[in-house]
Amino acid sequence: MLICSAYDFYPKPIKLTWMRDDKEMTADVTSTEELADGDWYYQIHSHLEYFPKPGEKISCVLEHASSNKAMIYDLGENRADIIITGAAGVVLGVIMAAGGLIYYKRRHKG
Repeated sequence: MLICSAYDFYPKPIKLTWMRDDKEMTADVTSTEELADGDWYYQIHSHLEYFPKPGEKISCVLEHASSNKAMIYDLGENRADIIITGAAGVVLGVIMAAGGLIYYKRRHKG
């Protein structure tokens, strides 16, 4: 579940959009209405149920009168391959360390 929130904006109208690979997403998105903070400002929250796929780029896009252009917050590309490579490196490191320890113990028994 990904969350995109905007705080302390005025006036009230704001547009919050989720993008997957530069295409607007509407499925699996839930958003609150603009909520008053009680000090003339508003906040809004949006949730995206997200099932990662390798190479995808997910973005939260905010459009508001206080900015001339859309504010785009890239949540990065899903890089599962990097995580898998890192985990494989850790496993290999543990195996090498265990092998080195066994070799050391056998060599220095006497």
